[in-house]
Amino acid sequence: MINSRFLPLTRKEFIHIRRDPRSVLILLMMPLLMMFIFGYAINMDLKNIRVGVCDLDRTPVSRDLIETVDASSYFDVVRRYDDPRMTEGLFRQRAVRAAVIIPADFSRNLGGAGSAVIGLVTDGTDANSATLAQNYLESLFLSRSLSAGGVGLPVRVKTRIFYNPDMESAHFVVPGIVALLLIMIGALLTSVTIAREKETGTMEQILTSPIRPYEVVLGKALPYLILAFLIAVFIIIFGHLWFKVPMLGSWTWLMVFCLLYLFTALAIGLLISTLVATQQVAMMLSLAATLLPSVMLSGFIFPISSMPRPLQVVSQIIPATHFLKIIRGIMLKGNGPLELWPAVAAMVAVGLFFISLAIWRFQLKLQ
Repeated sequence: MINSRFLPLTRKEFIHIRRDPRSVLILLMMPLLMMFIFGYAINMDLKNIRVGVCDLDRTPVSRDLIETVDASSYFDVVRRYDDPRMTEGLFRQRAVRAAVIIPADFSRNLGGAGSAVIGLVTDGTDANSATLAQNYLESLFLSRSLSAGGVGLPVRVKTRIFYNPDMESAHFVVPGIVALLLIMIGALLTSVTIAREKETGTMEQILTSPIRPYEVVLGKALPYLILAFLIAVFIIIFGHLWFKVPMLGSWTWLMVFCLLYLFTALAIGLLISTLVATQQVAMMLSLAATLLPSVMLSGFIFPISSMPRPLQVVSQIIPATHFLKIIRGIMLKGNGPLELWPAVAAMVAVGLFFISLAIWRFQLKLQ
């Protein structure tokens, strides 16, 4: 009984699998790709943390301390400056993520009283990284004190946290969630537009009309851009009021940059809609193409500087990578266009790249 029904049906399914090599390839490659990304991206260790050093002591002892920090694989001393008042400016420009301030009486106190205090400042906009950087530096100074053979702890650390002194996790997480929701919603809204035309059979009417490819793509993007912008305003205001995320910058600039981010998300959705034939596949692909990379590779949870170089390059074509810098910079640091223009320029370039690909793909269909 089983042989007469079960085995022929099984044989038929094997034949279907053999005739669909692309699905088999996807099934084989997807676990490898996921294992590669997860294995390297899920890394809570910090490496190559950019550190600024303000050495007011300028003695061999202080220089030796700086060399100890720079020799560590966790830190890169990228700025040396003489005025402690420059510290906040370096954080606003995202030039450093931690700063060590060595007071003028450091070596004198170390030689006289046997102990001295140094200042350590971290960036609270990324609470996890700030805590890890602080712990790493304190451990480094502790190890150096113990290796010096002195009694007690010769080098004591006085810490200060900029922008999020209470280390509220909501201040770090909520802007990241806004970035994730907007890229996902924006891509979902437009990913079904051209696929819907294909399913309903109205694509032929568009193909026979004198309309140009860019007019079709931009005409489909504009209504969803307005709708996505209204959703974005609601999400951001809700996060600000409900979770008490501070707003230190300009609402106007945040809304302008939010529009550019949504344009990039809609461009990704339009490109996906030109690649697939059904709305269902378009929605699944848009979720896979936006949600997973934005969570894993944008710096939302895992620090980009700790990832391998190839993944760091891939992270630069993910729009959320740049929007996270923008929204955290505006809301938590009070940044403006002068500090954020590199991230804005990169985000716009990614958006133009995807919208150009979408127009090119649609042009192929017209031909």
